[in-house]
Amino acid sequence: MEIIASLFTQSGNDAYFGEPVTQLEHALQCAQLAEQAGADEETIVAAFLHDIGHLLPPELTEGDAAQGYMDGYGTIDHERLGADYLRQLGYSEKVAQLIKNHVNAKRYLVFRNPKYFARLSEASLKTLTFQGGPMSEAEALAFEANPYFKGILQLRSWDEQAKIPGLATPGADYYLAMGQKLIAG
Repeated sequence: MEIIASLFTQSGNDAYFGEPVTQLEHALQCAQLAEQAGADEETIVAAFLHDIGHLLPPELTEGDAAQGYMDGYGTIDHERLGADYLRQLGYSEKVAQLIKNHVNAKRYLVFRNPKYFARLSEASLKTLTFQGGPMSEAEALAFEANPYFKGILQLRSWDEQAKIPGLATPGADYYLAMGQKLIAG
């Protein structure tokens, strides 16, 4: 957890790509929303760490050749990079799947619901292009079969809501301690 804490120390105060909050504020708000909804600790920690892939330096992604940037809107494939990194630290497959698929949830919702597309922020619209655009029917059907499908959609909802400047939340140490319990056990 020291490495994760240091990632937030180094980059947590960076702007959250076209939104009115920092990386850390976004993570804390997302985790708080999960906790307020009565989610289990794995889901709360996944909400807190869902964008950790944006904060990872190349040396922690083993020089992943796919790593690149989305025109100032974060790291391409951050969801997979984050999920892979957290698996290496010992997090459960549930945590990894929630994180790995939160971008797929956006692609799915854009495909299934035109009203959803109309509500996306400018930043989310820009990143959608880098993330593969709306799913196809075949991709959507496969995504719906994911055993964590409902949890992934819920995480996406919290992700979209977690952009309120100045919102009071528990501190990072609170969620880092929760995360530590998950890999210490």
